[in-house]
Amino acid sequence: MRTDIAVVIVNYGTADMAIAAVDSVLDRAADGLGVEIHLVDNASPGNDAAIFMETAKRWPDTVFLHLESENHGFGRGNNVVLRKLAERQNPPDKVYLLNPDARLVTNAVAELAAFLDAHPKAAVVGSSILHETTLEPVVCAFRFPGAISEFEASVSFGPVTRLCKEHLVAFPPGMETREVDWVSGASMMVRLDAVREIGFFDPDYFLYFEEVDLMHRLKKRGWQVWHLADAKIIHVAGASTGVSTANLDRPPMPAYWFDSWRHYYVKQHGRAGAIRIWLARWSGTIIGNLLSRLRGKPSQNPRNFAADFRRFVLVPLVSGTARTDRS
Repeated sequence: MRTDIAVVIVNYGTADMAIAAVDSVLDRAADGLGVEIHLVDNASPGNDAAIFMETAKRWPDTVFLHLESENHGFGRGNNVVLRKLAERQNPPDKVYLLNPDARLVTNAVAELAAFLDAHPKAAVVGSSILHETTLEPVVCAFRFPGAISEFEASVSFGPVTRLCKEHLVAFPPGMETREVDWVSGASMMVRLDAVREIGFFDPDYFLYFEEVDLMHRLKKRGWQVWHLADAKIIHVAGASTGVSTANLDRPPMPAYWFDSWRHYYVKQHGRAGAIRIWLARWSGTIIGNLLSRLRGKPSQNPRNFAADFRRFVLVPLVSGTARTDRS
């Protein structure tokens, strides 16, 4: 059978969840579509690779393992499969990127594919995402970020948020089907020809901002990005990355987040523009921390964020030094 859709799941250290993600795709009929699944293991620590090889014995031959010798991160991990698919004589039309810590609720593969078929100008369509315990919709569709949204996010103060509502990055959860700037990389279907046209994911990102960058480049080429409300998955936020906004301990952001932030804004706005946006985010962080103290509430910013943001973003921007270690 011809492959119409390839599903790509990139794993790092979440073998049990990745297996559940594969099974959730296999358990749902794809309305006669030819679907194959590619499971990429990014050189996970422990015995993830061995677990996958053993589990693969019960999977059909439409599930393919890619056991990598290094951790590529999200974008390059997906590129491992995207490039191989594009080199085929008869490549699939569509590729569904699904996080390993996600599982299908509806037949999202067929639903997203049908949407792309009905909207030839759409290069990407993302599903709704439900909270893993409450099953309530969570944020999954967005506007492109900029100086105002960076300032608002770091101040995290109601009156400021209301003033900046037209610039907020996140659209409200549970919204209707509509065109957006970008969607969550946890569950999105892409048109293979479109992402091949722009050179796939930028390999200079390790983790974070890579899907924002991808959809920014697609938009510049005239493609559309959509959110499809009826297609639904469950996502365990932060399980595959170790970073979650629900973590009340406010752990410091990893250095690669700052690398990705810097790379994205330099790429979109130049170094001078990135420095201006850095100033908006940094000043918002200082103001937000001060307001939190005055109100007797804990800061909403990650621990040591202002100092880390200066060290990992401003210093390299000004000095032109190399990227930081991914730790």
